Amino acid sequence: MVHNARIIPIDGRTRMPGAIRQWTGSSRGHWEGETLVVETANFNGKFPIRGSSDQVRLSERFTRVDADTIRYQFTVDDPATWTKPWSAEMPMRKITGPIFEHACHEGNYDLRNLLTTARVLEKKAADEAAKKSSR
Repeated sequence: MVHNARIIPIDGRTRMPGAIRQWTGSSRGHWEGETLVVETANFNGKFPIRGSSDQVRLSERFTRVDADTIRYQFTVDDPATWTKPWSAEMPMRKITGPIFEHACHEGNYDLRNLLTTARVLEKKAADEAAKKSSR
C-alpha cells in the first residue's frame, strides 16, 4: 500500500542476518499446497504494526478460495509488545475498474471541490424553493 512495495523471494534463500533491519522487514515466501506463506522479520521498529517493537515477526497466508477471492490471513508475534501472538483474516475480492496508484491522488482536491459545488447548488435550490413558497 501507498509507497511500500515488497520483493518476496520464494526460491528458498536464507533470511538476512538479524543485524540488518529494514522499514518493512525482510520477507521470505514459500508455498504450502495452494497457499503462499510469507514470513517477515528484521523490522527496524520505525514502521510499527499496531505499536509493535523491532522484534515483531509477521506471518501472512494468501489462499485463493474462488476465482474472485483470496483469503488473506496474518499473525503478528512480538513478545516484547504482547503476551501472545494475535491473528486476523479478511477476504481480498476482485474488483472491476481501474486501480489507481496512491501517488496519483496525493493532493487531489477534486472530491472536496465536487462536494463544495454540490453544497452551493443545493443551497441555491433551497433558496429558490423558499422564495417560490413565500409568494
